[in-house]
Amino acid sequence: MDATATDLHFLELTELAALIRAREISPVAATRSQLERIASVDAALGSYAHVMADVAMAGAASAEAEIAAGHYRGALHGVPIAVKDLFWTKGFPTAAGMAVYKDFRPRDDATVVRRLKEAGAVLLGKLQMTEGAYSDHHPSVTPPKNPWNADYWPGISSSGPGAATASGLCFGALASDTGGSIRWPSAANGVTGLKPTWGRVSRYGVFELAATMDHIGAMARSAADAGAMLSAIAGSDPKDPTAVLDPVPDYLTVTRQGVRGLRIGIDDAWNNDDVGAATRAVMSEAAEVLRTLGATIVDVEFPDVTQAIADWAPNCAVEAAVAHRATYPARKTEYGPVLASVMEAGRALSGVDYQQILLRRLDLRGRVVALFSKIDLLLIPVHPFAPLTLATIRTLGEQPDLIAKLQRYTCPFDMTGHPTITLPGGFSETGETGMPVAFQLVATHLGEATLVRAGAAFQDATSWHHRRPALT
Repeated sequence: MDATATDLHFLELTELAALIRAREISPVAATRSQLERIASVDAALGSYAHVMADVAMAGAASAEAEIAAGHYRGALHGVPIAVKDLFWTKGFPTAAGMAVYKDFRPRDDATVVRRLKEAGAVLLGKLQMTEGAYSDHHPSVTPPKNPWNADYWPGISSSGPGAATASGLCFGALASDTGGSIRWPSAANGVTGLKPTWGRVSRYGVFELAATMDHIGAMARSAADAGAMLSAIAGSDPKDPTAVLDPVPDYLTVTRQGVRGLRIGIDDAWNNDDVGAATRAVMSEAAEVLRTLGATIVDVEFPDVTQAIADWAPNCAVEAAVAHRATYPARKTEYGPVLASVMEAGRALSGVDYQQILLRRLDLRGRVVALFSKIDLLLIPVHPFAPLTLATIRTLGEQPDLIAKLQRYTCPFDMTGHPTITLPGGFSETGETGMPVAFQLVATHLGEATLVRAGAAFQDATSWHHRRPALT
């Protein structure tokens, strides 16, 4: 590949890694190009909360010297990456979208940030997010814009990572998902999102929203890219005893295995009931592609998630109230109205009601675990309707039914801890008015390798993940 003839900023992470390893492009040149693009494009998008230009250039120079000396660390070495602004970065602002933490500079790196550095990645900066990773931005924060169309929703908490990755402002981003915050922005911005099993990735040094539902994952331009990132950040951690102890696979090694022999479950009723035409079309095409590639489609009946969707908000509220107990209500006036209302709801819920929620979560988890004894993957939408405009999103508080629909295919898997991958699968309309539409694959616990394998096979056979927004 001739790097000088390539639109560098839209390369996949693994493509850039190959060029860097072959010394056809230097980490310094790639990083300088990224910083120049951020300076020229991001003023209109607002995806970055803080650009760490000096740190990035120093990291790129170090990576270049190491590679020149024959010390190549792997697929992330010398690759410019950014992280959502809830991951601690030693000595640099980490506000988690909150006014109360606008001056916070951690004395330590989050484990995932440290692991990125150990893998040789170049840290470009911190990406914008909603307040405390909940549903709305703090009034002092200007939300990121969707690069495909500024009138459309860019997704929720991880909207900064989604917009930046889609716009060629980083080659991948670390993000988090508690109710859908990797999957919604991945779908809205037309990128690939990998939400691992709860505990597959350490949460040390990550601002909590809801500890038992917070998942740390990757957003990138392909399943292979997301797998490369997960290989670097996953694993046990003495600083987080909840991180699982199982060895971490090299997820890149599975990307050429295809899907032949995999059993993919589809619940036709759940996938089609009150689901829009664009989403149904994407689901149908995805199923046919996977079937043609050799997967076996299996009819399944997914457990009823109506109660789980209703339980998600109070469950999250209680855990968020615990996470914020040092600053709420003591510094209540510094909170935005939405997150403050969550704190109040969490503090008001009775122990009896909370315990009932926990028992129902265990019941759902058991039912989903049992389902995966019959299948390898589950194919589902990300949300049941076409991409949402910002005008519609502003009415969510007045439409509880719409909120429930939005959460139908996302929050249940934060409550059960199952891993998912979000894959671009089409557009809402043809031509310039079309917006990205995605679908999800879900796997059994610690089934990330199967997700990456299937995602890579789908993307080898299609080109949806190669579509880019029309930015200069």
